[in-house]
Amino acid sequence: MAVLGLGLAALGRPGYMTLQHHDDFASTSPEAMQAQAHAVLDAAYSGGIRHLDVARSYGRAESFVRSWLTSRGREDVVVSSKWGYRYTADWQPNAEVHEVKDHSLAHLDKQWAESKSILGDALGLYQVHSATLESGVLFDVAVLDRLERLRDEGTPMGLSVTGPHQSEIIDTAIGLERGGRRLFDWVQATWNVLEPSAGPALARARARGLRTIGKEGVANGRLTIRGQLPQWVAVARAANAAPDALALAVALAQPFLDVVLSGAATVKQLRSNLVATRLAPVDVSGLAMAPDEYWGQRSRLAWS
Repeated sequence: MAVLGLGLAALGRPGYMTLQHHDDFASTSPEAMQAQAHAVLDAAYSGGIRHLDVARSYGRAESFVRSWLTSRGREDVVVSSKWGYRYTADWQPNAEVHEVKDHSLAHLDKQWAESKSILGDALGLYQVHSATLESGVLFDVAVLDRLERLRDEGTPMGLSVTGPHQSEIIDTAIGLERGGRRLFDWVQATWNVLEPSAGPALARARARGLRTIGKEGVANGRLTIRGQLPQWVAVARAANAAPDALALAVALAQPFLDVVLSGAATVKQLRSNLVATRLAPVDVSGLAMAPDEYWGQRSRLAWS
């Protein structure tokens, strides 16, 4: 069974595409958000979570994690970060553009230096952020050479994938070898009861020795009570479980996942998510959407 981790996409910046994200913060000042992030991290650690996932584009998420690690002295936590998006919202939740993708070598070098400066030896996994076939990042020889060098210097390499063609990207990544061995040791993909299409490719990755991370387990809030999806709410009610916890329980039960990320932004949400580790999964056949439909809906979610 997979273990629960914590992703800080919704905790490190005042704007995100989680449903009703703006309701999760009494104040979005950097100081208040750091205090809330530390409270959620405390609850996560107390609940057994030892994998934290951040990115350069998650506002101040890396700094929040670093300050928490420093103040608490936690040495048994794995921190993964990602490069490839630049945060552009300037701490404004209603910014027109929140992040910009850039998979160039220059951007990799810049963001690697930034992440290492903040996280230091706590950085245990470095990932390409939202690799797609269209971006060309998996075919850029200069970028792959740099990732190979970072791997050989001791940092495990991974990638996160996104969009309706996740499986193709995963299969491409599985086949990438540099210096006589595979380049990537980890792959992170969206998997939830509405969008399970990456499952077979994740199973192939795991069979080849890669470790796997499932993200968006509650579908940006659509599989929580906020989503008000009648069929899913009914399934959760029948199981006597909160919708968010049940969605994560189903993900945790998938044999091809090693880590499933909670995206909780409050202590209350985190504690509800933790119930997933004690729930039995349920039959979710018939709930899946066509990938194009799922990702089309996701692209229309408002940032708040």
